[in-house]
Amino acid sequence: MKIGMCMFLWTTAVSKKHEPLLRDIKATGFDGVEIPIFAGTPNDYTKLGELLDRIGLERTAVSAMGDPALSLISADGSTRKAGIDYMKWAIDCSAALGVKTLSGPLHSTLGAFSGSGPTAAEKKRSVASQRAIGDHAGKRNVTIGLEALNRFECYLLNTMDDLSEHIDAIDRPHIKAMYDTFHANIEEADPIGAYTRNHKNVVHIHISENDRGVPGRGHIPWKETFSAIRKSGYDDWLTIEAFGRSLKDLAAATKVWRDFSESPEAVYRDGYKHIRSGWKKAGELNAAGPSSQAI
Repeated sequence: MKIGMCMFLWTTAVSKKHEPLLRDIKATGFDGVEIPIFAGTPNDYTKLGELLDRIGLERTAVSAMGDPALSLISADGSTRKAGIDYMKWAIDCSAALGVKTLSGPLHSTLGAFSGSGPTAAEKKRSVASQRAIGDHAGKRNVTIGLEALNRFECYLLNTMDDLSEHIDAIDRPHIKAMYDTFHANIEEADPIGAYTRNHKNVVHIHISENDRGVPGRGHIPWKETFSAIRKSGYDDWLTIEAFGRSLKDLAAATKVWRDFSESPEAVYRDGYKHIRSGWKKAGELNAAGPSSQAI
């Protein structure tokens, strides 16, 4: 298992100026960071990867599409092509950065709604778009982790069951799923079961508290969550995703109107301890058997 920290808490464009912060994240114990990809060239991300190598941080990547002109499920073919081209660019940047996983709500436009649920035609267009994206991702050795988002942020894929079914329909080895504890807390009647039923497709996990603040201070069922993840055999990234008010556009998109912690340092330092401790305890409980977990 690796512990990561998503840089969304500070920026959507990581650069040399963030080196002191990155070094402190490394000193805290993190294995790596999650790098937002929204602008720039592959060469820019090659240079950023070199900086992260010097610091000793591994990395994953995250992106999203908020422009309806890039909709991957649009009835307009040129719009879908623009979205596929965007994804190919993001994949190329990810490969240059040296990541194996690019995650996010990379199936539809963030914050765009039709006024009804997803149609069969939209799902069909999504499958075609994702297959084209998956073929390019395979050439770059990058796996896409599609994210099920809550109903207030998207309408195409809200639950892990729907997401996993869609991934099976896409049928591309480099198009998989991400599990996010924040979104599951909103949409799933049984967040643990939603993960367990669909873990075969999960390649990335976001550790996010119910209020988007410090992991471990809210009401996500962490003991059961860590236990289920360990039981599933997942042994990859557990990446903290939290948000603040420092970036106005991102705060507006994620509906962040107040501070959720006393400081960003509390998020990643206390959050790291929470994951490390929770993972260890889950291993001990799983080894002890069902009777001890019921106590």
